[in-house]
Amino acid sequence: MRGFFEIAADDPERPALLGDPGISYGALLARVNQASNGLLSRGAGPGERVVTVLKNGLDALTMMLATYQVGAYLVPVNWHFTAEEIGYIVADCEAKVVISPDALTVDELSAGHPGTAPAHRRAGSMMLYTSGTTGRPKGVRRRLLDLTPEELHPILMRKSWRHFGLPAGGVHLVCSQLYHSAPYGQAMMALQLGHTIVAPERFDAAETLRLIERHRVTNAFMVPTMFHRLLGVPERESYDLSSLTHLYHGAAPCPPAVKQAMIDWLGPVLWEYYGSTEAAVATMVSSREWLARPGTVGRALDGMTFTIVGEDGREAGPGEPGLVYIGGINRFEYHGDPAKTAAAMRGRDYTPGDIGYLDADGYLFLLDRRTDLIISGGVNIYPAEIEAALLEHPSVADVAVIGVPDPEWGHKVVALVQPADGVAGGDELTAELLRHCAPRLARLKQPRVIEYRESLPRTPTGKLSRRNVREAYLSD
Repeated sequence: MRGFFEIAADDPERPALLGDPGISYGALLARVNQASNGLLSRGAGPGERVVTVLKNGLDALTMMLATYQVGAYLVPVNWHFTAEEIGYIVADCEAKVVISPDALTVDELSAGHPGTAPAHRRAGSMMLYTSGTTGRPKGVRRRLLDLTPEELHPILMRKSWRHFGLPAGGVHLVCSQLYHSAPYGQAMMALQLGHTIVAPERFDAAETLRLIERHRVTNAFMVPTMFHRLLGVPERESYDLSSLTHLYHGAAPCPPAVKQAMIDWLGPVLWEYYGSTEAAVATMVSSREWLARPGTVGRALDGMTFTIVGEDGREAGPGEPGLVYIGGINRFEYHGDPAKTAAAMRGRDYTPGDIGYLDADGYLFLLDRRTDLIISGGVNIYPAEIEAALLEHPSVADVAVIGVPDPEWGHKVVALVQPADGVAGGDELTAELLRHCAPRLARLKQPRVIEYRESLPRTPTGKLSRRNVREAYLSD
């Protein structure tokens, strides 16, 4: 089994990155080696942290691979962050080197260093900062192994990458920002399998379809909001997307109607996985499995387990909802916060904070985040279910459902709707949406209030922070 470094040595002319600038595997390896030697000259060796503030493209890929072969932790930071937010992460992780257009560039890091491999190579890892639901973000740090990238490669293939079912060679389209764990992981896996990368700076639905057709893209990772936008491209049927064999998605719940529409359009090429920055990939479900069990995110991968824990602290049976715990994950810790690490664990099992249930065959179904749960009249209501129903209406472009304090019921259900282009929000649309919800949702789940917004705040990975939406709504 060959990984990036062996492929680059054996087949240096293979295209690694398409676009401007494009680069071959051999040229990318030389650039990676220069950056690796530059990191080591600045003391950023095994276990040290390297912060990058980079947009998608050649520099981001270079630093992913450079830190990976010198045993360092790559700490990629959202380039939309303020100077204060970036400064907090740099200080908290005690970064040895910071790479950004405003600090040290990749060209400056590499200047004067040889394009040959460093003398002592060890596999590094990513250390992503995740905020969870409260407080300052914390870095998720995994134990580094005393192995070279080549020695680690077969382990990763056996434990994780084989579940993706990707063949060697192909074209991978980056649709999200590489400072997020899933896009980073997918791009790294693609390079280790000898794929060519296409990495536009941002996602545009129509342009994405053009890129798939032009470059004969075989695989990509997307989030459900991207599906919604792709389905809204008027001329989407005119593109030749037949090269696409694996379209992965995760990071946020996918409304069943949206996923069904994607499968109807593209065929059974959708593959969904569930996990987190802390737990990595825990499930994988094919289109065919999902069609047999609509709404499932799959069964636990080999070596992993799920336990559902009810409000009484006891393990729940099939079909009974509770807090999801994942067993069999690689050990991790929140950098500098042992209390936060302990709070997320139940023995050796970790919870991402999601509520779900297992069916009799062990397939996991997610209901919502525990922190987003609405309790009205003593009944648990899951916002994601209501959002999925509203998104089935063609006049809805996006929606956030929140629980707002109510003196009689405890909480009332409020839907904040972004109308589709050309659609006006108002009493007429509200009445239409309530009629739409009536046969789909029990009366207690139907919105008591529907208000309209020009846009809703989502991260580049498609996640919606209902906590932020709720706080903004209450402050208004």
